[in-house]
Amino acid sequence: MAGGSGTRLWPLSRAGYPKQFLVLAGNESLFQLAARRLAALGGPGLELAAPCIVGNEEHRFLVLDQLRETKLEPSSVLLEPLGRNTAPALTLAALAALEGGRDPVLVVTPADQTVTQPAAFTAALQDAIRIAADGAIAILGITPDRPETGYGYIRTTADAGGLAVAQFVEKPNLETAERYLAEGGYYWNSGMFVLRASVWMKALERFRPDIATATRAAWDARKVDSVFVRPGKAEFAGVPSESVDYAVMERCPGTDLPLRMVALDAGWNDLGAWEAVWQVADKDDAGNASVGDALIADCKDTLVHATSRLVGVVGLTDIVVVETPDAVLVSDRARSQEVKQIVNRLGAEQRGEQALHRKVHRPWGWYDSIDNGPRHQVKRIMVKPGASLSLQMHHHRAEHWIVVSGTAEIVNGDKTILLTENQSTYIPLGQTHRLANPGKVPLEIIEVQSGSYLGEDDIVRFEDTYGRA
Repeated sequence: MAGGSGTRLWPLSRAGYPKQFLVLAGNESLFQLAARRLAALGGPGLELAAPCIVGNEEHRFLVLDQLRETKLEPSSVLLEPLGRNTAPALTLAALAALEGGRDPVLVVTPADQTVTQPAAFTAALQDAIRIAADGAIAILGITPDRPETGYGYIRTTADAGGLAVAQFVEKPNLETAERYLAEGGYYWNSGMFVLRASVWMKALERFRPDIATATRAAWDARKVDSVFVRPGKAEFAGVPSESVDYAVMERCPGTDLPLRMVALDAGWNDLGAWEAVWQVADKDDAGNASVGDALIADCKDTLVHATSRLVGVVGLTDIVVVETPDAVLVSDRARSQEVKQIVNRLGAEQRGEQALHRKVHRPWGWYDSIDNGPRHQVKRIMVKPGASLSLQMHHHRAEHWIVVSGTAEIVNGDKTILLTENQSTYIPLGQTHRLANPGKVPLEIIEVQSGSYLGEDDIVRFEDTYGRA
């Protein structure tokens, strides 16, 4: 499940590039790491299918690009036209899995978690798969090591078969969390489930038939484009928004639907806020963690994440500092979950920093808005080898293009020209044009826009490789 927005990791996570696609450590994103963990589940007696991804329509090329980097090919990418929480997302995956009369076991995991002990993860999931193959629902529970108030809990009872789920408990206050830890038998809810596709549909139709019926209608109206599967947009808009937990899991205890728990002790963290990022990061002797060009003096238990410039901090304790080219966050580490308040204000004020970075990824590459004024904007643009932008026109702006590296094939009105390093061209206002990279190395250009209106919505597309015309 890769459709989350990750608002609590703002400003690094944005709606257009959420946390599951971020590289927070090492050289792979959380999504890539999750895909690799699942790919390791195969073994004797286990036939492993290619991954099925449920994500946002706007992130479809991020999903494909990042999977290609891991050399993993998806069975399908199910594209939600709008967010409806995890229960409809899992329902789409179950309906896809049931096609052709199959009924496989589904291993359901969010794409934005981290695990530091992959062998233990694999062993626990394989245990859960064996439980689910017999018709039960298996949920992964995390053995708590502190009185955490940011997670929901699972209360279990022991029986001959292991651990049965007795109750789901909402996020507790500190006193209650301390009691859970002292009593034992309570686990954090990881949000990972293992069950047969038919078992999910049976449970959903029993507890939330409205979600089952509406999602099935959207599935029946689907359109297929290569690996992309698009449920009917109008039908999906009518699907109630609900989580897997509220729709089904919390209703199972006390019924004839067997709900089992498998303990997962694998260095798990859901990275739900900057506090969680600090917890899993490598730290110095004073408990400070840093990423990027950071200088830390006389600080304790502080996180500094720098992405584009030097960040210096002095005399801080329990603070988070996150720098990006267009926004900086400074927060008390213990209150980092409250960054959502900032994101909500950005959305209410319709500010671009809520949705997009200064550097915006597109199917063909990316652009970085490096300077702007009342009547001009300057961008760095990278086009992948073999990729092209749409054939387009602007009503309110003209553009100058200067090639920095690579080869550009440019349609400029009725002419097509090739430009290489240090060569340039001018696109008049109203002129039909297209930029493409016919070479085998990335193309980089500098684009200087000038005109009365420079918004991204001043674009008329005539032809487009990515279906946006």
